[in-house]
Amino acid sequence: MASPDTTRTYEPRTDPVTDASGFPTVAVVGGGQLARMMVPPAVALGVHLRVLAERPDDSAALVAGHELGRADDAAAVRGTARGAAVVTFDHEHVPPDVLAALQADGVPVHPGPDALLHAQDKLVMRRALAGLGVPVPAWAEVGDVADLRAFAADHGGAAVLKTPRGGYDGKGVLVVRAEDEAAWEQAGDWFSRAAGAPLLAEELVAFSRELAVLLARSPSGQAALWPVVETVQVDGVCREVLAPAPGLDDDLAGEAASAALAVAGALGVTGVLAVEGFEVPGPGGPRFLVNELAMRPHNSGHWTIDGSVTSQFEQHLRAVLDLPLGDVRTRARWTVMANVLGGEHPDLYRSYLHVMARDPGVKVHLYGKEVRPGRKIGHVTVTGDDPDGLEALRERARHAADYITGTVTE
Repeated sequence: MASPDTTRTYEPRTDPVTDASGFPTVAVVGGGQLARMMVPPAVALGVHLRVLAERPDDSAALVAGHELGRADDAAAVRGTARGAAVVTFDHEHVPPDVLAALQADGVPVHPGPDALLHAQDKLVMRRALAGLGVPVPAWAEVGDVADLRAFAADHGGAAVLKTPRGGYDGKGVLVVRAEDEAAWEQAGDWFSRAAGAPLLAEELVAFSRELAVLLARSPSGQAALWPVVETVQVDGVCREVLAPAPGLDDDLAGEAASAALAVAGALGVTGVLAVEGFEVPGPGGPRFLVNELAMRPHNSGHWTIDGSVTSQFEQHLRAVLDLPLGDVRTRARWTVMANVLGGEHPDLYRSYLHVMARDPGVKVHLYGKEVRPGRKIGHVTVTGDDPDGLEALRERARHAADYITGTVTE
């Protein structure tokens, strides 16, 4: 496929283009499934989306007005932003110089470059969270295997090594233990590739489960939080989200919400913020430790499309446009979201029809992506009001996701 033409010129403008009724355009950098899922709420709100996608068959490009180009190409990004009321993102991988160029053009960027850096660089994030006094796992900047071994020795003989940039869904994460020489050799390779730049070492946390807090914050400072959810990870990939987190202690829920609000306010986050963390048992009761930040709609919030009065995608658009934020109450007692991963069968439509016929209460969201084993290609959600019916909902969601993947056939 030919590379996108990035040689065009453009005239930056500071007066946002609107339609005949005065409704604005939002430019979205990135053409993945998150941009795709902004389309229905954009239509409902009356605003327009313009997506910068790398390829015409990108998930969002299949359903939204788009231009072609890379997120690290300043000309492509600035061209897509021309006339938009605001620029926002499908992912965090936009270089700081590109963001600075947008600001120089007078285009509002949400979240802003200073905030977004904390989601782009884990070391920057850890330093900021430590300065705010937000509870996090023990951590250190390490420059070589000797540093990492010393850190692990101080934390039970094990550590988690992370690349500061680019890691997600288990990528860029390596667990090392004192007795695992193969892992230490792999760590040595990581340091060699880092070419002297520090990596992040963290303690291997003995957590009871993983939690996530999702909120939205507008430029004027309004904020709204959804209930704290439990996320179930398998091999570093989120497989399931339970909303709200079952059996969650009220004090712990308040602690997690307070941490998320503190981070959003201190870092000046605008739009949706996801704060992922651990529930850690302790003699004084469970604690919440912040692990990761994402400054965009997030996998842990996909349940809100069917389970909340206002989805994270609608709320993100409201927030970046500085519109009044929507109602975040749940529509049912429970919502279960299960990710659909690619399997060996590319014909998703037939399995989609089967799931719809077998269980009409299941909501299926597929992303229009090429099927590859292990790739996130969609999600399903199931809702219910039976206080004791959570496990039945989980079974329905898992069956639907597994059938589309191809790991079950009935």
